[in-house]
Amino acid sequence: MLGSKSNLVSLHEDVTNDTSDLSEKKISDEKGSVEKRTMTLIEKNGYHDSVYINAAKIFQGIHTKKHKDRILVRYGDDSVSPMLTFKDEYFQPVSYELAFSALKYQDLLEEILLDSCVYPCRSIPDELTSLLVVMLYDLQERKFQAREIFDEEEPVAEVRKIEHYLYSFRTKLAAALARCRIKHSAISIEYFLPETIRKQAQRASALPLCVWINTFKISLQDVFGDLKKKGFTRVESVSDLDRYTYCMDQHCNDVLLFPSSLKEELLNLDLFADCKLLLQDKSRSLAVHSAQALLNMDDDIIVAHVGSHLTIAHMSALTVHSTSRIFVCGVKSSAKAAELRNLFSPMGCENIQLLHEDFTEIEPTDSRLQNAKVVLLLPRCSGTGVGNPIDFIVNEHGDAGLLRDLFRGSVSEDKLNTLAERQLNELMHAMKFTKVQAIVYCTCSVYPEENELVVKKALESGVEGNKLQPYRLIPPVFSTCTNSEPSTETFFKMEPSEISSGCFLAVLARKKDSSENVSVKDILARAASKGLLEGLLVEKSKEEEKKQPKVTQRRNNVTAGGMKPKIAEFLHRQTVPNTKAEVPLPKAVSDIQQKNIDLTSSYPQLKKPLNPVSDRVLPRARKQTSHVAPTGKACQRQTLARKARAERKRLVLKTVEIVLPPVITPYVSRQENKPRTSTHPCFHGWTGAKGGRVPPPPSGGRVLPPPLARVVKPTVLSQPRPWL
Repeated sequence: MLGSKSNLVSLHEDVTNDTSDLSEKKISDEKGSVEKRTMTLIEKNGYHDSVYINAAKIFQGIHTKKHKDRILVRYGDDSVSPMLTFKDEYFQPVSYELAFSALKYQDLLEEILLDSCVYPCRSIPDELTSLLVVMLYDLQERKFQAREIFDEEEPVAEVRKIEHYLYSFRTKLAAALARCRIKHSAISIEYFLPETIRKQAQRASALPLCVWINTFKISLQDVFGDLKKKGFTRVESVSDLDRYTYCMDQHCNDVLLFPSSLKEELLNLDLFADCKLLLQDKSRSLAVHSAQALLNMDDDIIVAHVGSHLTIAHMSALTVHSTSRIFVCGVKSSAKAAELRNLFSPMGCENIQLLHEDFTEIEPTDSRLQNAKVVLLLPRCSGTGVGNPIDFIVNEHGDAGLLRDLFRGSVSEDKLNTLAERQLNELMHAMKFTKVQAIVYCTCSVYPEENELVVKKALESGVEGNKLQPYRLIPPVFSTCTNSEPSTETFFKMEPSEISSGCFLAVLARKKDSSENVSVKDILARAASKGLLEGLLVEKSKEEEKKQPKVTQRRNNVTAGGMKPKIAEFLHRQTVPNTKAEVPLPKAVSDIQQKNIDLTSSYPQLKKPLNPVSDRVLPRARKQTSHVAPTGKACQRQTLARKARAERKRLVLKTVEIVLPPVITPYVSRQENKPRTSTHPCFHGWTGAKGGRVPPPPSGGRVLPPPLARVVKPTVLSQPRPWL
């Protein structure tokens, strides 16, 4: 027994003396960096008083409740949800982390308190037991050393009282911890945790950091250049990440992945301080990219939940080259609206409109949302697929109960049914909007009850009615990039792993009506959103630049390069008529049609004539040039064709069928010396995308050339145009 006591004493001395290697984090003296990216607390030497208070409130709501016959430590009443107040944005994740750690080691901490006879204490009421447990965990994490007091912080009486009480019993507490470790043969306190919890913590710590680029403030190439100057190297895939490296995401072309060990260094970069790069889970980037691929140039989108302001800002950045508006539902108070506007302003987001009603409270026929074609539905879910629960709760305003569910390894059936019912109601409500054409449904859950089953029940409900086209599932479409692969699965799922969190994504789109005509503008907009028009350059002629009217857009978007988007330029050229240029034809088709002109003395016109003609004159294509010599007309056509080809570098071609009038082949019959007629039924060739069928010949007939005096070959005429 004495030997064991001596071992405990020596172990306690090792624990208390093992503080030489603790290094403090230096706080930057530069103005603004302290407020933005530098942690204002020294974790190894304790936290601010407000952090302990908030962590105790969180732990009070999520601690493990035991049966009445096993209760040895009482935590007071937790029926009322605590009100959390964070003085700094970095205090919030630290408070949740401290509370989660106390939850994981709750049994161990309670055993230490009871074994050391520190608990119960008459001077400490049950309402402060949560604070006692939280501060005990932090004390043993600091090797039972005194906490460093910050001069700028306001002292909290309860915190100072508990701190003084625990520190006075630090020797007994250290000895109790040593006995527990010996009893359970634990090398460290991490071995008190179940193996599943340890693996989950290891996976979360190794998860790559997902960052999206704010194209309002900087371009992709500029980001690459800045990272290269700072010593970062671009690699091909996630498996190649090591220290100062990064890679492109395989699904989203504006998302970068970094090693998890670089989190603090990345947050101190100017790219993050200036909101040019933003840290967020990949599942939200997948959702916004799927929604953006369904939008046309002027379509609006409804975001059903406020969630993270980063998700809304990312959606706004993806619509920078369009006139789309983003309607965000559920902004209840003016204070919340002001907070969001303050967050969106430095990011450059200007096309966001906040609605105070919840999504399910908005009527499907609301006049404000008549131009909304897509609904982005990110409902509250169990979050069992997330890799880092702390970041998910902080960024997505999630429920702290997620920490308890992750620690238990499962979600209660009642809670799961409640979540699934709410998700189904929201999805069915989105299907009632008459103008909406697609819905993007995304969760961070691994349970089918929240994923496939919800979507299946919504599709089977027929809530959209008989007058509208029903919904169907389509594969999600993401932005194309070098490593992307087209999706063929109806649902998009990612299982939790060491390289990504888990998520579920489904896209519901209305079935297309066969009689519905889709405009060229919408087709090109969708092609541009999928990256199919990347690199397409359309040059404008000087005359068109002078005559082009100025278009006032709904909002002015300033990009990093200050250049007009290529797709907007291309769409403008498709909508502005050009009456001076004809549709250019390929050379092979021109040669074939010229031969038919020689045979038939007719010129096929592919556009409507500028002036009407009578029934008893030559074909329409020749009226406007009837006083020009043949050589002059040919020269004029070549000039116009060259001009049109110079103005339009590319022309989309399609196969059409041109029906030609009967061809008169003038040759002399040996028997009756009368011209005979041979007909050619049709001619297949290539023409412009807007070309149509050749109009039929005039009903009044046409003037035929006089018969030749001698027999000639059918395909050769002495005069190509004998009527001139």
